[in-house]
Amino acid sequence: MMDQLHHIFLPRPSNNYRAKILHHSVLLSFLILVLSITVTLPTWVQSFPQILGTSVDITSQKLLDATNKKRAEKGLSPLKMNTELAKAASEKANYMFSKNFWAHNAPDGTTPWVFIKATGYEYTYAGENLARGFTSTDDVVKAWMESPTHRENMLSGNYEDIGFAIEQGTLNGEDTILVVEMLGNKSLPVAQNRPLIQQAFAGQVGSGSGNIIGAITSQPLLTNSVSLKDTTLFILIVFILTLFIDMIVIERKKVVRLISHNLDHILFLSLIGAFIWILQRGHIL
Repeated sequence: MMDQLHHIFLPRPSNNYRAKILHHSVLLSFLILVLSITVTLPTWVQSFPQILGTSVDITSQKLLDATNKKRAEKGLSPLKMNTELAKAASEKANYMFSKNFWAHNAPDGTTPWVFIKATGYEYTYAGENLARGFTSTDDVVKAWMESPTHRENMLSGNYEDIGFAIEQGTLNGEDTILVVEMLGNKSLPVAQNRPLIQQAFAGQVGSGSGNIIGAITSQPLLTNSVSLKDTTLFILIVFILTLFIDMIVIERKKVVRLISHNLDHILFLSLIGAFIWILQRGHIL
């Protein structure tokens, strides 16, 4: 058994000092397998969502609890859930899906404040945080807290109310989950001598359903993000380590090769791995 493993992963006379896993036939088979899974996976996910899909656990209550926990650590008062802000957040999420854009301000000039005012919430201060492509509450809050501007919104003493929308749909041809956080305050902070009133531009309110989406949770039997992305990353790491070991062994044994590009291959596979890792992460705005 160990001899077979050595033959597959280590350069030695039995494989002509080239690990079997690095032979062109093996690399070609791996490429065909990954491409096949990539092409067929969306169909399988759509046909059997309860069996194969992405595990999701994002709820408004958990977002509120996590936000207030961060505020409590800074000695700030907790934010209160507000149905008007939640409705505005839902309208904004639906508007982004319907108009196929990802930004605070829509291409037609519609600003976040349009959605807030349309609900009847008369604010003195208002703010918005967006997140896209996340699958857990903790990851959303962590990403916001790691961004200075988003963290400033969450930890601002100017806000008293908050509302969330968590909605799933298709954006730029990609199935994704949008999280919209709307923050506001109807009263003037005592510490401020002059209120900073955020003015909304005139524009048409989004055509979304306006439903307040409080949570998206799903736990399929198999998680496709693990089966494809994580497995691909794992295999890439195996190839990189094998190339690295191959390079060391060949150098120590002074084996002469006509062509050897191990270092180039390592750098190329590392770039692919980094690209896949970046794609796995969600985005904030």
